[in-house]
Amino acid sequence: MGRVRTIGRIALGLVSLTVLLVLILDFAFGLLPDEVQNARKVRERIAAGLAVQLTALVEAEDQRTIQRTVDTAVTKGGEILSVGVRRQNGELVVKSGYHDKDWVPTAEGKSTLTHVVVPVYSGKERWGQVEMSFKPVGPQSWIEWLHHPTVLLIVALTVGGFIFYYFYLRKVLQHLDPTAVIPDRVRMAFDTLAEGVLVIDTKGRINMANSAFRRLHPQASSGLLGQNVASLDWLKTSLPQDPAAQPWNQAMASREPVIGTVIDIPQGGGRARKAVLNCSPIVDNVGRARGCLATFDDVTDLEEKNAELQRALDELESSRAKIEEQNKELAVMAARDSLTGMLNRRAFFAEMEKIYMSAITEDLELCMIMADIDHFKSINDRFGHAVGDEAIKQMARIISSSVRGHDLVCRYGGEEFVIALPNTTVEKATEIAKRMRRRIEAEGGPGIRNVEGLQMTSSFGVSTIRFGGTSVAELVDQADQALYAAKKSGRNRALRWDELEPGHRHAAAAG
Repeated sequence: MGRVRTIGRIALGLVSLTVLLVLILDFAFGLLPDEVQNARKVRERIAAGLAVQLTALVEAEDQRTIQRTVDTAVTKGGEILSVGVRRQNGELVVKSGYHDKDWVPTAEGKSTLTHVVVPVYSGKERWGQVEMSFKPVGPQSWIEWLHHPTVLLIVALTVGGFIFYYFYLRKVLQHLDPTAVIPDRVRMAFDTLAEGVLVIDTKGRINMANSAFRRLHPQASSGLLGQNVASLDWLKTSLPQDPAAQPWNQAMASREPVIGTVIDIPQGGGRARKAVLNCSPIVDNVGRARGCLATFDDVTDLEEKNAELQRALDELESSRAKIEEQNKELAVMAARDSLTGMLNRRAFFAEMEKIYMSAITEDLELCMIMADIDHFKSINDRFGHAVGDEAIKQMARIISSSVRGHDLVCRYGGEEFVIALPNTTVEKATEIAKRMRRRIEAEGGPGIRNVEGLQMTSSFGVSTIRFGGTSVAELVDQADQALYAAKKSGRNRALRWDELEPGHRHAAAAG
């Protein structure tokens, strides 16, 4: 249907040009007869002939014959409306038709195209004149216009020319129509494909576009055949500006496929369709490029699904990270004391097993310190458990700030703490314990706000792997025995396990 309309428009344009050419030639060379000039000549001959007849009758003074003659002229003349014979003195002697109405005196007695004056002589003297009124030249109504020769010629040229040009162009364009290159069965086969398909000639003109390609954009639904693919407004924004860099031209120039070109096809409203463009050259039997087969794989839905999947993966990754963070927090909570942030007893012994085995294997020093707040029950009884918790936190703060980063500190239970010092001699460990005792005595009580006069002291017990402890538990037990002895001997002091009497060691362990 679109092709028929195109041929019709071309045929109408050619007809218009033909009619215009005829009119121009007529204006320049007078190809069409001049109706006015012809009418003037005919009327001059009619008037001259009638005047000759009337001159003879006037000389014979045969008025009846004169009347009959002018009546005959009006009746049979066709174009004559009226005839009058007038004397030189102005007397109208004879008239025929509505001469009084139709006759209009001419200026200076000169004839016009519609009012002709012919003098009549009697002898050598002018007797009078014959006055003849003619119909106006040219059509006076639309019916007359339709029957006018010039109009009939233009109509005949228009109708006949349109029919001639239409069928002539239809026959010619069958050989020039780019769609004739692709058989109908091939186009029907391409229409079954899910990918958009274009067949392009070496000039970039579209010879075929299947239905999937026409669905890529609203403006692609019709009028594609014969257009240059690079001139499509909705497509050229996705293409390189340089024609040589456009995929189909690259494929035809190199005789090699160009695949995987991703383009965005705008749809209006901010949304775009994404397609993968692949181009394969069409070559003849001698290897010359005759065109290109371009396919457009619409991956918009796939991209959206991939984007949704990526968002889901991102959310899953975020959830996994949150779970890992929560697991770390749970691990910290499981390994740390909630009040002081120190290792709890279970985590401390798990870590100490590694440190102990490394010390045994590599013959390294390893010391253990047990610490306890003196008279802690009295603090709780006098000031309340909240102040007791603050005292424990003060003790933990001072202990943590008094040891190295790789030393282990643990809230052993209640107001008791244990500190492991790898690669530390017992002398150095004892010095550290005494320094912590002095700081607790000086800073512990004053560090608890809103409680005036609070005195806080602590006792320490020190042991070392050199004292013969065969396990972590035995090291802790030795330090605990020394702590017990320090509290027994007056508190606010630090003792080493080897400073205890042998009998007291076992008694302390039993206690």
